[in-house]
Amino acid sequence: MASSEQLMGGGSVVGGGGSGPRYVKMQSESSTPLQPQSSSIISSFFSFRQGSTPESCRIFDELPKGTIVSVSRPDLSDISPVQLSYTIEVQYKQFKWTLLKKAAQVFYLHFALKKRLFFEEIQEKQEQVKEWLQNLGIGEHTPMVHDDDDAEDETVPLHHDEIAKNRDVPSSAALPVIRPALGKQHSMSDEAKVAMQQYLNHFLGNMDIVNSREVCKFLEVSKLSFLPEYGPKLKEEYVMVKHLPQIVKNDDSRKCACCCFSCCNDNWQKVWAVLKPGFLALLADPFATKPLDIIVFDVLPTSDGSGEGRVPLAAEIKERNPLRHSFKVTCGNRSIDLRSKSGARVKDWVAAINDAGLRPPEGWCYPHRFGSFAPPRGLSDDGSQAQWFIDGRAAFDAIASSIEDAKSEIFICGWWLCPELYLRRPFRDHASSRLDSLLEIKAKQGIQIYILLYKEVALALKINSVYSKRKLLSIHENVRVLRSPDHFSTGVYLWSHHEKLVIVDHQVCFIGGLDLCFGRYDTCEHRVGDCPPQEWPGKDYYNPRESEPNSWEDMMKDELDRGKYPRMPWHDVHCALWGPPCRDVARHFVQRWNYAKRNKAPYEEAIPLLMPQQHMVIPHYMGQNKEKEVERKDFEDNVKGIKRLDSFSSSSSLQDIPLLLPQEADGPDGSGVGPKQNGLESTPGRSHPHAFRKSKIEPVFPDMPMTSFVDDHDSLNLHVKMSPDLAAEPGIKTSDDLEWWESQERVDQIGSVDESGQVGSRVSCHCQVIRSVSQWSAGTSQIEESIHCAYCSLIEKAENFVYIENQFFISGLSGDDIIQNRVLEALYRRIMRAFNDKKCFRVIIVIPLLPGFQGGVDDGGAASVRAIMHWQYRTICRGQNSVLHNLYDLLGPKTHDYISFYGLRAYGQLFNGGPVVTSQVYVHSKIMIVDDRATLIGSANINDRSLLGSRDSEIGVLIEDKEFVDSSMGGKPWKAGKFTLSLRLSLWSEHLGLHAKEIYKVIDPVIESTYKDRWMSTAKTNTMIYQDVFSCVPSDLIHTRAALRQSTAFWKDRLGHTTIDLGIAPQKLESYQNGDIKNTDPLERLQSVRGHLVSFPLDFMCKEDLRPVFNESEYYASQVFY
Repeated sequence: MASSEQLMGGGSVVGGGGSGPRYVKMQSESSTPLQPQSSSIISSFFSFRQGSTPESCRIFDELPKGTIVSVSRPDLSDISPVQLSYTIEVQYKQFKWTLLKKAAQVFYLHFALKKRLFFEEIQEKQEQVKEWLQNLGIGEHTPMVHDDDDAEDETVPLHHDEIAKNRDVPSSAALPVIRPALGKQHSMSDEAKVAMQQYLNHFLGNMDIVNSREVCKFLEVSKLSFLPEYGPKLKEEYVMVKHLPQIVKNDDSRKCACCCFSCCNDNWQKVWAVLKPGFLALLADPFATKPLDIIVFDVLPTSDGSGEGRVPLAAEIKERNPLRHSFKVTCGNRSIDLRSKSGARVKDWVAAINDAGLRPPEGWCYPHRFGSFAPPRGLSDDGSQAQWFIDGRAAFDAIASSIEDAKSEIFICGWWLCPELYLRRPFRDHASSRLDSLLEIKAKQGIQIYILLYKEVALALKINSVYSKRKLLSIHENVRVLRSPDHFSTGVYLWSHHEKLVIVDHQVCFIGGLDLCFGRYDTCEHRVGDCPPQEWPGKDYYNPRESEPNSWEDMMKDELDRGKYPRMPWHDVHCALWGPPCRDVARHFVQRWNYAKRNKAPYEEAIPLLMPQQHMVIPHYMGQNKEKEVERKDFEDNVKGIKRLDSFSSSSSLQDIPLLLPQEADGPDGSGVGPKQNGLESTPGRSHPHAFRKSKIEPVFPDMPMTSFVDDHDSLNLHVKMSPDLAAEPGIKTSDDLEWWESQERVDQIGSVDESGQVGSRVSCHCQVIRSVSQWSAGTSQIEESIHCAYCSLIEKAENFVYIENQFFISGLSGDDIIQNRVLEALYRRIMRAFNDKKCFRVIIVIPLLPGFQGGVDDGGAASVRAIMHWQYRTICRGQNSVLHNLYDLLGPKTHDYISFYGLRAYGQLFNGGPVVTSQVYVHSKIMIVDDRATLIGSANINDRSLLGSRDSEIGVLIEDKEFVDSSMGGKPWKAGKFTLSLRLSLWSEHLGLHAKEIYKVIDPVIESTYKDRWMSTAKTNTMIYQDVFSCVPSDLIHTRAALRQSTAFWKDRLGHTTIDLGIAPQKLESYQNGDIKNTDPLERLQSVRGHLVSFPLDFMCKEDLRPVFNESEYYASQVFY
């Protein structure tokens, strides 16, 4: 500190007790330097003086309490000259920790504090003399003197001694500590305990002293110690590492304590290690806030290969040099060596780290149910909540509102991201809702934004992530972007990052099938036209079946002729999570971000390492009532400032998973939600300012124990004994089924009543985050396929029905050597069990009618489309590996009583008075509903790419209800989950075209009147109407490519123009009545269509081998691409 100070009367040194003057720097003297040597020495110790430890540099903002619990003499083997050891219990706010300190460490602290004070007094004397000379006009600069300066200057000699006294710990206070410490007696009295307690009180009673480096080091605290978002305080202290880049050393605290023994060379550096329940962070010093490195704990291998059991998180290292004491921390694909001062400290570190990695409830190093990295949440009142959205509008608007309310940081992860995407429509009325505009506003407010993009192989995909990255980086310096993987260095060309995540402030996250990109925005109406453009501007008017844009940069320029071609409607499902499940999702993002940062930008300071947040459990010693208060306060702080979401929108592009290369033919993600009901929902005892629909029915059901569908995470073994089925607990309060459904208040409704079910209520649930990751995608040591395990387990435990919507359905039966995931095997076994038990069981599967890739089925360049069709038909109905083939052999015609397949289709006019067209509604949702009690939502498709873990990275959540309503199942009373039932009813009302008052007709999903008379009948009728009007493909009437060519030629000749899937209707339909030809308006015929449900064409191209042939490039691609 080179500036002189002006003495201001009437103040007091913070924490100093007493009324003394305080010093304030004078700008007029800021350029007056001290002597170079003196300045550098003094600055390294200077922290007591007022102004030298501002609030931002302090660790403690109130005084901690220290209590001497016990005093002991160590073993005779201890050669320490000062033999007493003190057990000290320290409490600060809700944090409590225990220190074991030797008397020698106390003496060292005392001498360090005296040394600091000595240099500070020298500094003060120099500045006082300099100021005195300047006031006399002798100095280089004459200070500007205010009218009252003279009176205040006179107080300098009067109060300086008092200030120094307030910052001093007198040596007399240490003498009582020294006497018993040097004594020879073997029995300890209370004398040493009392003496040390009095000494502690001296420096724990002064705010400036307690925030000094010396005391913080003694108390083993840092800037991370008391941040509740990172969990309770565990172990901290200086250690040595050598894997980090050279740290700038500007004070003695960074020097090796054992350098006098020459045990450390220049490669080893001193860092401050902070252990938290979920990670080990290395800081430059206790006052640093950004980690130099971090190890995020994750599931460890079950065996080290030597037969000695599970691989430990931390283990001692045997050094040849007895003066070196080392240990190793291993997690994921990383292993770092650390050194400490003694063998005892190494043992303490190893024990503490291993305990932190396995400590309940998280136990991050041990696999949880389904083999997931995350434990089931919501088993207690921990704030775990979920809310669903159907179709893009509602989800996008909810995401936009959350971004607008961000207070600290935003995480975004996607397979494809378009910065120019409008999150609200009509787009002309919502210019500020464009994604790049939203992010720019928040970045300028200081919000930190981290975006992870999938780095595609440009030859295989046209999503142009490099353009997205450049566009995003140009927004503001607070926007950081990483693309992963680096293909050349990692050798990963075939797989992709397929998660779709938005996480705001670690408080609310959005996951599901929707990428923030073109083509995804949609409503439950699934309109096929938009001319002139109102909802879908430029390239957002998207139909990859017709044409995939070559460039996304001029986004307002149309790719398709709106007067000739329909857009391809998009159906998706998304959900929002709050509480611990949200932090689990954020932890996944942090793992992936840090792994990508180390691989792509290891030395870029502008791209920081991130730290995962932790659910803070308040210690028992604060009392039960206080515990509840603190938990509630933390929860309310977490959701504080998040605005209600009043409208929802969505949009995205179609080739989510490219064919044959880095992405599975996973069409563009879009999970939309009709923005009809966007109100807030409150739960007793909580403040939830972030809900999307308000329910009049408050949760009145007590928390239920989690009787999960399966407890054994190794659920791929389908013969494993499953846990008891999820059954309703006796005595649960419920509401009447119809009253409950009709009482769901729809606020801020948009459009017709049919849209009223696009946003679910925000309800408390059991939630478990599941994922597919491996070493290449997240740096984990284990392949995690918990999504796959969850699918199989839930199906095996289903009691009455399974409902699936997915972009793909490619799976295998037991013994299939090509397709490795066993979702199909689980379905087959469950159906056979129901058949043998003579019980009703339904499986309904909704998938796209055709793959969402460019090219007609018969086109020469559409081998990818045909290849995907081959694998899906191989799964469903063709060949010995298909489920229908095997079931027909045993069940005959009754097979369709158990399992059936469907798609979605929509129609409309391209513009007023324009041609009538149809298009498939592209099913991109990735959900499974079981027994109206459990819902699986995520980004994973049903294929090997998404489910095996070693391929595409994916994330999802299993939501199991704990709030129930009266319902019906198989004609009998049934306790249905509030979240799951409401989602299914809303989906089915959209697919079947039901009005709000008709929803009761599908309350029971398995009875004949629902399954056959309503669901199957509607699909069959709609399919016949579309065939009569359009003769569109795919169709059960077309069995060969020759027949398809013939039909295409006929309609092109008749109409002059048609779409790639024969989606344009003639101006008049010809029909014969009593021998006469009658012309009918196609719209009149189409008025009989209800909803969007159609039958899946099981016989389409049934006489063709759809596999690629030798002259097609796809022929040489491995089957694993599918």
